[in-house]
Amino acid sequence: MNIKITGSGSYIPSEIVTNLDFAKHVFLNDDGTPFPLPNETITEKFHDITGIEERRYVTDDLLASDIASIAARKAIEDANIDPETLDYIIFAHNFGNVKKGAIQTDILPSLAARVKYDLRIKNPKCVAYDMLFGCPGWIEGVIQAQAYIKAGMAKRCLVIGAETLSRVVDIHDRDSMIYSDGAGATIIEASKEDGGILAHETASFTYDEAYYLFFGNSFNKDHDPDVRYIKMHGRKIYEFALSQVPKAMAACLEKSGIPISEVKKVLIHQANEKMDEAIIQRFYRLYKQTPPEGIMPMSIHKLGNSSVATVPTLYDLIVKGEIKNQQLNKGDVILFASVGAGMNINAIVYKC
Repeated sequence: MNIKITGSGSYIPSEIVTNLDFAKHVFLNDDGTPFPLPNETITEKFHDITGIEERRYVTDDLLASDIASIAARKAIEDANIDPETLDYIIFAHNFGNVKKGAIQTDILPSLAARVKYDLRIKNPKCVAYDMLFGCPGWIEGVIQAQAYIKAGMAKRCLVIGAETLSRVVDIHDRDSMIYSDGAGATIIEASKEDGGILAHETASFTYDEAYYLFFGNSFNKDHDPDVRYIKMHGRKIYEFALSQVPKAMAACLEKSGIPISEVKKVLIHQANEKMDEAIIQRFYRLYKQTPPEGIMPMSIHKLGNSSVATVPTLYDLIVKGEIKNQQLNKGDVILFASVGAGMNINAIVYKC
């Protein structure tokens, strides 16, 4: 029995925010003192490091569960299935539904339950639940879906990654420019066709690394100290990712029995262009090789970092022919990989 992605969908928010839109922001250090460089210099350095030119934000009327439902409908239509036949809906996110201007997250009911409601699924045996696993959440959801299908507990699952990070950023923190909104969804099911998930790898590093990403106060000391925002220790995350992600990718590839020469694409979490490029370089260096040209498609330049949504969105855009000079063909071996809060790492070797 092979377990494959039989349909995909994504939602790209309509509001485009360019680096120039941060020109009037007041950026501060973590101690509240003014950042010494002009905003033009800050955004130039930011672009050089991250590769991000612009990002997408949802409109004020939309929530994470709303955009997830849109992506889910597209995936269901793409797979040409009856949503009543879904056994599981697994929704990976980190912050739940955060209304514009709100200071609380809303996860009652779960976002997966809301998506099931939006899809008007009557079947009570379609189990809907949320996953909190940092940026690798969608990949981990796919791994769980595979486990259910292998165990005979399911035949077909909907796995979603969606986030509205624009609602939880501190506008006085330069790191806020990284984050964006978006949703990606996939149908995972048993298939008689060749290919599918060949191997997976997951690890959680918490002994020293648990709080590399965290919820913290605004850098503006005049802000309410009880309102928290997404924060990160960027240098520590960068060093951790370069040290551990290539090893996890290699371990996954070894499990699959596929030689690295047969890997056609690596779809890695769109966190930071320089970091992703360094991860790919180190991964291939483990095999005493250099990465082939075009091996790592990227969407971060125009879409930013939408956390759990980056990988499924990137996959959907490629299969729909919307990433320039990138395509996936039947029989191609691809490697999914991600790293994020926790700190969690995972990877999947997949044959299209």
